[in-house]
Amino acid sequence: MKKLLLLSFLIASSSMLIGQRAAKFYWFDVGAKVQYGGAMLWNQAVNDSQEFNYDIGSGYSVGGKIGLNKGTNGFTIDVMGGSANQNFEDNADMTNNIRAKWNYLDLYPLYRNNRQLGYVEIGPKFSFIQSVENTVGEGGSSDVTKSYEGTNIGAVLGFGAYFIGSDNRFSGIFGVRVEYGITDVVNSDGHVDGYPVVLPTLNDNGVTSTHPVFAGLVFELNWGLGYYGKASCGGRSKFIKF
Repeated sequence: MKKLLLLSFLIASSSMLIGQRAAKFYWFDVGAKVQYGGAMLWNQAVNDSQEFNYDIGSGYSVGGKIGLNKGTNGFTIDVMGGSANQNFEDNADMTNNIRAKWNYLDLYPLYRNNRQLGYVEIGPKFSFIQSVENTVGEGGSSDVTKSYEGTNIGAVLGFGAYFIGSDNRFSGIFGVRVEYGITDVVNSDGHVDGYPVVLPTLNDNGVTSTHPVFAGLVFELNWGLGYYGKASCGGRSKFIKF
């Protein structure tokens, strides 16, 4: 995963440098977006344990974006809030199944390359964990936010195609986005208790980190604001609305 993200970043960066030579104007856009797909809190020790099985959960986010573009290359900032869940099945007693649910606010500063009615995007994600709840069996939920880090840094890779419009004024996009939390989302106190499943034996062979993972579909609507540039004849630079 890390090698794939690095390779994609190098390819995208090369395309951006080539594209900037031909572009004459910067153009700006804003958008509304929503995404939905599979989500999980990946922990290798839980995966290897005999106590629990993974049951992949789901996650969704809604928010908006603003973009600065030049030619086929652009820089976007997405701000999205949402919720995700992860189920852990207890092999010995199904009444002890654990459901983890976390709410978050995500900030995505991404590079995007638009070519042939499609796009590819890559960059980091800064996730701000708002709350985390655990539900055991049929019992009530308990707040376990104190066992998790307030922020998590991840990597994002996405791609898709335009299905409405392809100019700078208005467009609709369907895409696929994959996100992987690079840093450990469980803090030191959480490790002592064996989170994300309250399994202290996780620490028998050393602390194992937990990484939020998401893979799903993205729907985006974009509106062009205008462009900024200078005429080739040497006039003053100015902003022009679409």
